[in-house]
Amino acid sequence: MFSYFARLHEKFVLPIYPIVIFSYDYPQKAAENKYEIEFPDFKVLDFNYRVVQLNRLNWRDFIDQPNPVASALMAKMKIADQDRAKVKAQCLRLLVTLKLDPARMQLISGFIDTYLTLNPVEESIFRSELNTFLPQEQEDVMELVTSWMQQGIEQGIEQGIMREKNLVIRLIERKLGTIEPEIKTQIQELEIEKIEALGEAIFDFSNIEDLKSWLNR
Repeated sequence: MFSYFARLHEKFVLPIYPIVIFSYDYPQKAAENKYEIEFPDFKVLDFNYRVVQLNRLNWRDFIDQPNPVASALMAKMKIADQDRAKVKAQCLRLLVTLKLDPARMQLISGFIDTYLTLNPVEESIFRSELNTFLPQEQEDVMELVTSWMQQGIEQGIEQGIMREKNLVIRLIERKLGTIEPEIKTQIQELEIEKIEALGEAIFDFSNIEDLKSWLNR
């Protein structure tokens, strides 16, 4: 913290208010908030900084604050296991009431979803909690949840395609030997239908030239 402070002060020559947010789960003991350099006869430095230690804060204290940062950081505060689903629902309720632009909404909701991933039982509790919200709040929250699901599906499809491309490359190298990086790139840029066709054509290749001819065609 002192190093960051010193660099910023040197660069901008302005007063710096040092504050750190700790988002770890453990330990829960109070974190250090000062840095000292002292000799037996002389104290050189007494540097103090503010600490926001999320695992020592109670999420209930922030539930009604109209603050997008609070809606995100509640997900990393002190939460009892039985409250996880409720906290996630309340984080999202607070978020949708702030009416942020889509980019910020997506960023913060993604943070909440990442740090409060629910198991099937908690998902059921989460949906029950949503039923207590106002109709418009329910609709807005479900729109966010639906966008996560769509993103997950799209990411899964992309990952599956990439795995298939890498498998085809490994099969080619197993039969023909190591191929040039440029050829690997060319294969990775193929559409999925062409990758499937290449996977079948591998058995007809005798050497790298056959592969190059196929790609050129």
